Amino acid sequence: MYDPEDMEIDRITPGEHDHNPPHFGKTQQENPDFADWHKPYQAHGCESHLYPEEDLKRDKATYFGMMSFLDFEIGRLLDALDEMGLTDNTLVVFTTDHGHFLGQHGLIAKGPFHYEDMLRLPMIVRMPGRVAAGAVSDDMQSLVDLAPTFLEAAGIALPGEMQGVSQWLNWQGGPEARDFILCENRHNPVMPHVDTYVGQRYKITVYREGRFGELFDLEEDPGEINNLWDQPAAQGLKVDMLQAMIQGFMKSEPIRMPRIAGA
Repeated sequence: MYDPEDMEIDRITPGEHDHNPPHFGKTQQENPDFADWHKPYQAHGCESHLYPEEDLKRDKATYFGMMSFLDFEIGRLLDALDEMGLTDNTLVVFTTDHGHFLGQHGLIAKGPFHYEDMLRLPMIVRMPGRVAAGAVSDDMQSLVDLAPTFLEAAGIALPGEMQGVSQWLNWQGGPEARDFILCENRHNPVMPHVDTYVGQRYKITVYREGRFGELFDLEEDPGEINNLWDQPAAQGLKVDMLQAMIQGFMKSEPIRMPRIAGA
C-alpha cells in the first residue's frame, strides 16, 4: 500500500544521549549488557536499537498500511451504527495504549523510554449532540480516565477505588479535568521500573534503584533533546517537579472505602 522509498526516517540527534540515563546510550551499542534488567523476564526495548535504514523504511511503510486498515475497519463500524440507528446514542472513542519508535532518538521499540513519542497518544471522541464535531483540545487526558468517563456517560455511579477522573464534562466543552499525568513502566519487579510525571510544561522521570533520571522542558525543548536532570541551573526546578510528582501519586491513590468514623 505504501512504498518504503517514500518513507522519511527520524534519526538520533548526535550527542543527545550523553546526558541521559545509561540505558539510552546502550541502545546504540551492538551488544549492550542489560542482564540486570532482564529478571525474570526479557524487558521490552532493553537491547540494541541499531537497525538497517532500509528495514526501518519497510517497517514504517507497513505501519502506515496497518493504520489505513484500521481506518477502513473503524469506518465499517461507524457505518453499522448509522444503519442500526444508534449513532446519536453511542459514545465512540478511538485511541491506543502506547506510541512507538520508528527511528526517533535512535530507537525502534517501546520500553523504558518515556518520550512524548511513546506517551502522547492520538485520541478521537465522537457523540453527536454531546461532543462538538471538529473541536481540538490540548487538555490533559489519561487512559485511566476512560473507565470513569464511560461510567458517568452511561449514568453509572463511580466506584471509589478507581484512579482516573471522569472526562465526560470536558469532552462536552467543560473545564480541564486534570493538570498532570502519571505514566509507569514496571516490566520487572525492580528494573526497569520507571515513573513519569507530566505537567503542563515540564516532565520528570525517575527510576527505581537509580539516581539518574530525565527532566524536560516541553515548551522550550519539544523534541526532548536536552535533559536538564543534572544541569546546575535546573536543580530548583527538579526539586519542584519531584515534589509535584509525589503529590500527584498521593492524589491518585484510590480510597477503597470512605472513612465512616473518626477513630
